[in-house]
Amino acid sequence: MPESWRTPVTIASVVVFFLASVADAYRVLGAVSAAVLVAVAGGGGLVAESIGVATGWPFGQYAYTGTLGPEVLGVPVVVPMAWVMMAWPALVVARTLARGAVAVTAVGAVALTTWDVFLDPQMVAAGHWRWFAPEPGLPLIPGIPLTNYLGWLVVSAVVLATLNASLRRTDRPSAPAATLYLWVYFSSVLAHAVFFGLPGSAVTGGVLMGAVAIPFAVSLARRRGGRGQTRPISPMPAARPNK
Repeated sequence: MPESWRTPVTIASVVVFFLASVADAYRVLGAVSAAVLVAVAGGGGLVAESIGVATGWPFGQYAYTGTLGPEVLGVPVVVPMAWVMMAWPALVVARTLARGAVAVTAVGAVALTTWDVFLDPQMVAAGHWRWFAPEPGLPLIPGIPLTNYLGWLVVSAVVLATLNASLRRTDRPSAPAATLYLWVYFSSVLAHAVFFGLPGSAVTGGVLMGAVAIPFAVSLARRRGGRGQTRPISPMPAARPNK
């Protein structure tokens, strides 16, 4: 892909996946719940990012470079859209793998945060934002501080806890949301390893996000296999002799 196309494609991808997540939440839970998703994940992400840009808390000192389009409160509009885009799949993943509010919040926060192990290196390499104190960082991923991921865990936990408390649970995982999460995982591993020249984040992100994505994929496969099985036909009881 030509370098000049990467930023427009990145923005367009986030917009499309944002719309897909909101539309899926609307399909599954209705208009009010879709609005709650946007308000909690998008609004929460915007507030956290604007505070982060202004104060350095909770992510660390960083700045956007003005390459991602229009901004609100110093944050590109596409950034809170990205929070919404992945918060809905992260909730679906967490509710599939965990039971209980605390466990769902924890798994969801990890599901969302580990995605940033791919996102941040890609965006920094593309020049969309920069870190002022980038070390120490994760293994094989220089240039992004550990405080970033700790901040993501905190904000993600608040977002996921609020969504889990606000949105009703469904009987089965949403197929579009599940597909989106797994697509982002597998395509990110491939893109970082092959196209972006970021083998370190391909490995570290592959391991960390894979710790959620792989069990999730296995759980989905087991559910599908369980639905495909038919119950054995019980043998007819033997005729009892007349007395």
